[in-house]
Amino acid sequence: MRAWTVFAKTKDMPQAEWLRLRRNGIGGSDAAAIMGLSPWRTAMDVWLEKTGEFTRDDEDNEENEKMYWGTVLEAVVAEEFTRRTGLKTRRRNAILQSRKYPFMIANVDRLVVGEPAGLECKTTGLYNVDDWRIGIPEYYFPQVQHYMAVTGYQVWYVAVLIGGQEFKYYKVPRDDGFIRELVAAERDFWHRVTEKVPPPIDGTNASTELLKRLYPEAEEGKEIDLPFEAFELIQQYERACEEEKRIQLIKEEAVNKLKDMLGTAERGSIHGRTVTWQNVVAKRLDTKALQKEYPDIYDRFVRESTYRRFFLK
Repeated sequence: MRAWTVFAKTKDMPQAEWLRLRRNGIGGSDAAAIMGLSPWRTAMDVWLEKTGEFTRDDEDNEENEKMYWGTVLEAVVAEEFTRRTGLKTRRRNAILQSRKYPFMIANVDRLVVGEPAGLECKTTGLYNVDDWRIGIPEYYFPQVQHYMAVTGYQVWYVAVLIGGQEFKYYKVPRDDGFIRELVAAERDFWHRVTEKVPPPIDGTNASTELLKRLYPEAEEGKEIDLPFEAFELIQQYERACEEEKRIQLIKEEAVNKLKDMLGTAERGSIHGRTVTWQNVVAKRLDTKALQKEYPDIYDRFVRESTYRRFFLK
């Protein structure tokens, strides 16, 4: 019996429906974030998406453009992989679900015909070429191990087109030790999702977003005694503020010296890097003048919003 079953068929499925179904389990693209290895997302990001607390704006034009070209080039990468290796692949237009671990699902790019293996197709820019020198980047390792955990397969190939001009592929064997760690981490994470218990608060934007949603307004006049560990956090905050000031001065020194070198020039170049200091024309509404000259119009269009300001004294 296969290690997986078909959770849902995805051929001709609308994107909105596909995104909704992905919330029913942990996918391969979630694995690195849950393991703390993703440079783009955190466990909190994934938790917010899975619980429906926050959904990325997938209607964004830039995101749609990336998804479009990723889909188009996926076929190109798969065909080149077959040409170079002789291994035929096929699409599996479905969300696969692990029989043993039902919270683990997978949307695989390709399955290899005739052997228990799959293929993940990637495209990236030349700026990431160093990440692919001797193998796949570490942030893709959890993804392919996740796929092998779901399918029971022993091998996963990863093929990449770098900068539209360099093709590489790697054979990644199954790592049962890592898979055990991955399954344990994903099981704990899925429990947090189903019980609506967020991951520990950290300094990421995802945590900031969660706190805004949990505590949108303060109870006016309410004051509490903070727990003992709050004092250590206050000291951490103050040390960070001092370090931030020091780093900001170093940054501004570099900026000002570069501006001095540019003088009246709009841009300058060195070793393939370009520095610009260009003219920008900005138009801003003078709200104070508008309120003074046309108070009725100002009152019609002004909108009041409430937010919470944090400060320490």
